[in-house]
Amino acid sequence: MAQMLSDARARPGFGDLLTRWRKTRRMSQLGLALEAEISSRHVSFIETGRARPSRDMVLRLARALDVPLRERNDLLLAAGFAPVHRETPLDAPEMAPMLAALRIILGRHDPFGAVAMDRNWDIVMASHASSALFNARRLPGVAAIEPLTVTAAPQPNMIRAICHPDGFRPLLVNWAEIVAETLARVEYEAARDPSPKRRALLDEALAYPDVAAARAVSLGGPPPLMIPVVMRGADGGTVELISTIATLGTAEDITLRELRIEAFYPVDPAVEAEVRGGGA
Repeated sequence: MAQMLSDARARPGFGDLLTRWRKTRRMSQLGLALEAEISSRHVSFIETGRARPSRDMVLRLARALDVPLRERNDLLLAAGFAPVHRETPLDAPEMAPMLAALRIILGRHDPFGAVAMDRNWDIVMASHASSALFNARRLPGVAAIEPLTVTAAPQPNMIRAICHPDGFRPLLVNWAEIVAETLARVEYEAARDPSPKRRALLDEALAYPDVAAARAVSLGGPPPLMIPVVMRGADGGTVELISTIATLGTAEDITLRELRIEAFYPVDPAVEAEVRGGGA
């Protein structure tokens, strides 16, 4: 009983969480009030605990602050309400249609590759080409990937694979540029969506040799829409690709909303035609 009371006291209240998210978004009480279409006085009363928000008000404030679905559930719990956003494992029976679609999406990006990742950049599924690449450069303690199948634990991690000396580094001609732009994206995400696991991953990556120096050359600003990737081929030549990342922005399930798909495309259309058998 004493432990339960201690845990309850240690858990942040709704007002504290709301204030934390407002400051994370660098928004004033007046700015939040305008976005949520309520009075700034009411925002102040909620943050200080003088007013208790309704369930609808919690969700309105969360939308105004663009709080991720997972953390919206935390806000609801802190305000005394049940969570509204479900989190369904990818291997659950009801996810079968989504997995079928994901296999089609990833498979169509071969032979250049594509992967699906969760919010912490862990690989949850990969195409045949990407599975072969990860397995060829598999880091210690990481399970091998079965193509177009939900990956087994411990899952490989894209950031670790890029930054670790035994990962993709020897294959990437422009490794420093890739590191700089990728970590800029991770830092941007960490600033908007604080996650202890993501922060720990970023600290781990920066501790690897040469990574901090590579990150320092980035010009800053928002993450780029596309990242150039120049890879060394087995024949000694190079292949120039671009990397894009897409998300399922309309999904209301936490697992699906946090999913991201990274796909690779050749820069030169002639290369794609040749690889796919359409060349002369």
